[in-house]
Amino acid sequence: MPTLTIRQLGHQEYEPCWYVMQTFTEQRNNTTNDEIWCVEHPPVFTLGRAGRREHIHNIGDVPLVHVDRGGQITYHGLGQLVLYLLIDLKRRNWGIRHLVSLIETAIIEMLTAYQINATTKDGAPGVYVNDCKIAALGMRVRKGCTFHGLSLNVAMDLTPFSLIDPCGYPGLVVTQTSELSNLTDPIQAERDLLAHLTRLLEYDTIETFQTLPDLSLK
Repeated sequence: MPTLTIRQLGHQEYEPCWYVMQTFTEQRNNTTNDEIWCVEHPPVFTLGRAGRREHIHNIGDVPLVHVDRGGQITYHGLGQLVLYLLIDLKRRNWGIRHLVSLIETAIIEMLTAYQINATTKDGAPGVYVNDCKIAALGMRVRKGCTFHGLSLNVAMDLTPFSLIDPCGYPGLVVTQTSELSNLTDPIQAERDLLAHLTRLLEYDTIETFQTLPDLSLK
């Protein structure tokens, strides 16, 4: 199994990170390592390919970015853990639904360790606690490889979610780990979630960087 590259990127503006992710996916080949990028984004709303503007209310001055992932409208802000999964599905002989199920399982296992009883919902990707959404998923597959990924609410200002219909569901309430447990640090959440994810994804070797890939070298 190829090596997994993990990039712990800290605070990153959304659009430059997205552009590098697109380029990485276009340039990769069947020997390219799979990667997971761990980030927190400054406040931004993102609207997926099938997104409908009726799910956007008064978002004020917060940027809105139209992106190429699946799903509807969501919000990213500091205090939320975002993981981008750049996985070669063809190499693993996986379908996207299998990968989504592994991601949801990893999140649920991680939250269980903090005595948070989380579940999935049929037809509504993501992870929920008492019908409140705590983690969102939105991915894209290009050339058999995934990009985009998941967001887990840890300790953030949840107010902007009230300005939209989160993930296209009017009235959907969101929650976060800091309201349900003593997990208040996105870095700790990152470590814990990566431990579950890498076990379920079954990589033999892991390397870690703190920078985005230098695609000029390709």
